Amino acid sequence: MADLAQFIDPSVPPSGAGCVECDAEGSWWVHLRRCALCGHIGCCDDSLNAHATAHFRATGHRIMRSFEPGEDWFWDYVADDYTEGPELAPPTSHPESQSTPGPAERVPVDWQLILAEHRAEG
Repeated sequence: MADLAQFIDPSVPPSGAGCVECDAEGSWWVHLRRCALCGHIGCCDDSLNAHATAHFRATGHRIMRSFEPGEDWFWDYVADDYTEGPELAPPTSHPESQSTPGPAERVPVDWQLILAEHRAEG
């Protein structure tokens, strides 16, 4: 495995408890991912907007870590595979009280149908 230390800064805290762009747009997400270099929180590829992948494409920050409670895996977009990484600055996930998908007040009742239609279009 390549030395990925240059793509991870364990001292940087996450940008917040939710997807930065979804929060700004009033949208919702399925799961959250955290950039291991700058702390940006983005939504996963199963979400409507896939902001975590968009962050990688815009910045080249190739390592993301799950920002879900109980998950500690890292993903390397360049290798297109899981990778190892150090413990990151807390918090290491969104609050357990936050719904998944979330945030609860913005998730449509028919969210599963919306995602299925979105996948069919893509």
